[in-house]
Amino acid sequence: MYVIAGLGNPGKNYEKTRHNMGFQALDRIADKTGIPVKRLKHKALIGDGRISGERVLLVKPQTYMNNSGQSLGEILRYYDIEPEHLIVIYDDMDLPTGTIRVRKKGGAGSHNGMKSVLAHVQTENFPRIRVGIGASGSEDWKDFVLDEISKKDADLLADALDRAAAAACAILEDGIDIAMNKWNTKTE
Repeated sequence: MYVIAGLGNPGKNYEKTRHNMGFQALDRIADKTGIPVKRLKHKALIGDGRISGERVLLVKPQTYMNNSGQSLGEILRYYDIEPEHLIVIYDDMDLPTGTIRVRKKGGAGSHNGMKSVLAHVQTENFPRIRVGIGASGSEDWKDFVLDEISKKDADLLADALDRAAAAACAILEDGIDIAMNKWNTKTE
């Protein structure tokens, strides 16, 4: 069994913010696979189905971003899932807007949601897909990630979300190494 988790904040006022890239990518996976993510369990909205022959839980933690790990740690323990079978999708200010990066493992960087995940999962050894939202510039980073996406960035991010969703499915179908080779792109 695998878990694909998108990080974000619950509630209508956060739906279209940069900080909800993980939720938005997960919605794309749910739409593509026909797996509804509606059941509330383990402090998360969960959908259960199959992707590429693998049983998968699609997960949107409802604990708010900075406590995402509470839900994911609980899910991994309850279902006895190895951390290597957890795929986390989230926003990243350190990547240019519209880029994605697929990684086998790694630290949290400055991302508080990932710091929570690492604390509760107790390892860095799980795949993640980072969706670049660009730097905040002179704007306070907290305001930047919680602002609604600008029209200028909307198309870039929509394309990145489609690629992030495809990359998550590719990890299940082809393995992490092939997914990294296919989906990690250089920026000019």
